[in-house]
Amino acid sequence: MSVTRDKRNGTWYVQAWYKTYDGKRAHKVKRGFKTKPEALSWERDFYAVQAGDMDMKLVDFLELYKKDMGPRLRLNTWKTKESIITKRILPYLGEKRMNQIAPVDIVRWQNELMALEKPSGGGFSATYLKTVNNQLCALFNHAVRFYGLSSNPCRRAESMGSKSAGEMRFWTKDQYLRFSDEIMDKPLSFHAFETLYWCGVREGELLALKPRRFDFERGTLTVAESYQRIDGQDVLTDPKTPKSKRVIAMPHFYAEEMEAFLSGRGLDPDERIFPVTKYFLSHEMARGSKAAGLEPIRIHDLRHSHVSLLIDMGFTALAIADRMGHEAADITYRYAHLFPSVQADMARALDGARREN
Repeated sequence: MSVTRDKRNGTWYVQAWYKTYDGKRAHKVKRGFKTKPEALSWERDFYAVQAGDMDMKLVDFLELYKKDMGPRLRLNTWKTKESIITKRILPYLGEKRMNQIAPVDIVRWQNELMALEKPSGGGFSATYLKTVNNQLCALFNHAVRFYGLSSNPCRRAESMGSKSAGEMRFWTKDQYLRFSDEIMDKPLSFHAFETLYWCGVREGELLALKPRRFDFERGTLTVAESYQRIDGQDVLTDPKTPKSKRVIAMPHFYAEEMEAFLSGRGLDPDERIFPVTKYFLSHEMARGSKAAGLEPIRIHDLRHSHVSLLIDMGFTALAIADRMGHEAADITYRYAHLFPSVQADMARALDGARREN
């Protein structure tokens, strides 16, 4: 019998035999169950996981999902996904069996989450709720595609949240220059924000920059890595998307600033130029904004500010996308309201074409 009582202390334990992915026979012992039903329940769930049986609990399916998807994703991407599932999904649906979770369970879970208040007050943002919903939907899609779950209950429940983050915030060039004047007392801060504003890099890309990524003869900056803080360790990963690996042409004045800055620091070619935290940058944003009499914006909003500046200077979505590491369609969609409308020009041209005859 695989479920046995331990005569020494009266608890129950399970001996389970199973085959590994390469067909080898393996043995697992799980001890410490207070009752026989608890031991039998664990045994049932264990064998369900080994067989990929959708009668397993969602919390157990997460382990399969991790084995399948973990090696395929950037470490930080998986950690973010796992954190969302652990904090926002498992407390509500973790003990339910995959093949018994119905659309009504999804709706009730959504309602609970939308009513939840953050410790700092207020509810979660629409974009965060959308992200959480997407993670659960992706998990069920995986179960349908690879483990024979009959359907994805998220498909029949309405989504929650919104993909759009609402009003986009950015600084004009004059506002940024007022801000930068106030942080010149700290050269590291000043050059970090110069890089963010004039090159449009992401925060993680900035923090991963090394001296060897700068080619001052050609006037280029290569973005090839992104900095993440994972499990208390500094980790350099691939950038967000394949297109994020790119070569950026630097403004001449900025190249001169950075060359002078780096020459005085004595860094190794592979040493991080900005060994600071994201909290440090946010603190400096608050400090400089207050001194300049400006409403602070998010660090990522400096990237929006860079795009806004380029649009104002007349550059196309295709050219901007190449610089930012985006698809042109993404730039058009996100910043459509900033591009000048050509509808009136089109109408006049069509009118002229008609009158020619």
